[in-house]
Amino acid sequence: MFYRPYLLLLPFIFLHLPSIAQKRDTSKLDTNKHLNEITIRGYLSERPLLNIPASVGVLSNQQLGLQPGNSLVTAVNTIPGVRMEERSPGSYRLAIRGSLLRSPFGVRDVKIYFDEIPLTDAGGNTYLNAIDVNNIYSIEVLKGPDGSLFGANSGGVMLINPVNKYADSNSVSIGVNGGSYGLFHQYGSVQNKAGNNLLNISEAYQNANGFRQNSAMERKYIQLIDQLNYGQDNKVKAIGFYSDMNYQTPGGLTLAQFQTDPSSARLATKATLSAQDLKAAIYSKTFFGGLVNDARLSSNLRNVVTIFGTHVDFTNPSFTTYEHRNENTFGARTYFELSGQPKTNFSWKANLGGEWQQTNSDINNTDNNRGEPGNPQTHDLIHTTQSFIFARFEAHILKKLNIEAALSLNNYQYQFEGIYPIAQSNFTKRPFDEELMPRLALSYNVTNDFIWRASVSRGYSTPTTGEVRPTDHIINPSLQAQDGYNYETGFRLRSKDERLLLDASVFYYRLNNAIIQLQHADGTTYYTNAGGTNQPGLELYFTGWLIKQGARDFIKGLQFNQSYSYNQFTFRDYSNATTNFSGNDLTGVPRQNVVSSFYAFLPERLYVFTQYSFTGKAPLDDANTVYAAAYHLLEAKIGWHVSYGKTQFELYAGADNLLNQHYSLGNDLNAAAARYYNPAALRNYFGGVNVKF
Repeated sequence: MFYRPYLLLLPFIFLHLPSIAQKRDTSKLDTNKHLNEITIRGYLSERPLLNIPASVGVLSNQQLGLQPGNSLVTAVNTIPGVRMEERSPGSYRLAIRGSLLRSPFGVRDVKIYFDEIPLTDAGGNTYLNAIDVNNIYSIEVLKGPDGSLFGANSGGVMLINPVNKYADSNSVSIGVNGGSYGLFHQYGSVQNKAGNNLLNISEAYQNANGFRQNSAMERKYIQLIDQLNYGQDNKVKAIGFYSDMNYQTPGGLTLAQFQTDPSSARLATKATLSAQDLKAAIYSKTFFGGLVNDARLSSNLRNVVTIFGTHVDFTNPSFTTYEHRNENTFGARTYFELSGQPKTNFSWKANLGGEWQQTNSDINNTDNNRGEPGNPQTHDLIHTTQSFIFARFEAHILKKLNIEAALSLNNYQYQFEGIYPIAQSNFTKRPFDEELMPRLALSYNVTNDFIWRASVSRGYSTPTTGEVRPTDHIINPSLQAQDGYNYETGFRLRSKDERLLLDASVFYYRLNNAIIQLQHADGTTYYTNAGGTNQPGLELYFTGWLIKQGARDFIKGLQFNQSYSYNQFTFRDYSNATTNFSGNDLTGVPRQNVVSSFYAFLPERLYVFTQYSFTGKAPLDDANTVYAAAYHLLEAKIGWHVSYGKTQFELYAGADNLLNQHYSLGNDLNAAAARYYNPAALRNYFGGVNVKF
């Protein structure tokens, strides 16, 4: 098996680390000779990652900058346990410790926040692809269910930090890059500090023709963040962005079509036109914004209040329909933080808060008349409301033991009204039972450099709007929420000089009423509850400076990063009229994922970054009769970074898929007519320049 050489590295790591520990899950790179102390805000206030009793992945600004910069995929996939796909440019899918069965396109079953504001709407959908990559400063991923602070989810939580909150000076940044298949991407940002006010305005434009036919994309993006500091340790922040994005959808291919011509779009059949003839595409305009007030009410009491709203205008001419959606979301979130008087051997902190949001969706479907709306099919209104209140307590005892206990009470309901073909006179309500989501976690400092942790938490995820009313346009009020308990333990281990660190975790997630996607013969989708799943897994992350930064040799610094995931996810108590799927591998989930990278400093301020990844084979249908083949990817980037006073200049070039692998980055699961495959680009190149002054 491919993973065995990597497992053999573990004894070597254990024997050669003087005393490894602290995971900075992904390191910050600078001129220091050790790995910087990383803090995260995922648990409502900033804390060092070392002692947090949870599995957390961090993508720093420097790490994001080492990647090609035109997609989040290669960066996010360096976090063990996280799987991101892009079926065509701009078409993201994301899973944390789970399957992409619930995401034929878009992001579901993962709660995402943009600063303090939910990017995920009340219906459970997230338009992550609306955001330009260069307008993300850093990302935190809380792996495993954590509804105690963030509401209903069974996969995990992603927190996006759009700007560097420590930057407090005037600056201008601009950059441009281009590459194969017509890629062009530019961005610019201006930051201005005037008294107590800090204003950051940024914009970006990206387009590409795509490797496949009918796979072009274009995104126009503008973002504004304005922060006013007032009083003592108080601040109010306005956050907003507008995104105008469109991308063509080439559609899935059969294996024979994939092998014959991977660049082709879905072909015409006797029943349907081709993707090009239908002008299959997605057009999405997103207005997102809110206000965040962070107030220090006393020396030990803090309150954060957020109000927010989103408007999405979404149009999708596809193979079976022409869909237009208007979605409006509004809501509020608040929490209090009370800190006890710290003592030598004991300190504590408590949080109490809540979140409420509502999404109103107007969904209209007609025939797709070659990219134009045709005869009416269905028209429905769906209003979704989601709310929860939460409490959390943490204590630090004897400077060794950290204990966290949290509990949330979650409420969810939707109501729907048919407009066409049958006009209903009022809304039909579909309430769900209130659900408690507890979390208990602890960590213990065995030594200052070895921290053990364990946790148990409940996940709960309600059906999304796109699952309640899927592409067959039949509203399914019988679809149940999925839930389950996650049990986990692990450790962080670092060397005393902080040059080397290792994070390891094992978990078992027993999910009930798992929501899965199926397809009718005409290609339309629907969802059902599939008994349950058993999800045991192993995750490893190692990073270290093999050659200290500042060395006088040709290689003036060398960092090695390694992540490994092993997932043995299977169905449980799942069958249909003819087949028992229990014990089968969970659809779309590879058993193994490996990502390795080297980052080297060379003379004359040159640097080289290389990244290798291996993805194991994955089943494409619930019956496990068809598997996507395993594949190996290799990327490389070389750059020159120089500073002149306050001006920083970077010139770089690189290549992706250097091995010229034929693979599918985002398969259509349980696809009708065996059209599983969405081929990714073959060997391709990119280059660009960045300037900051």
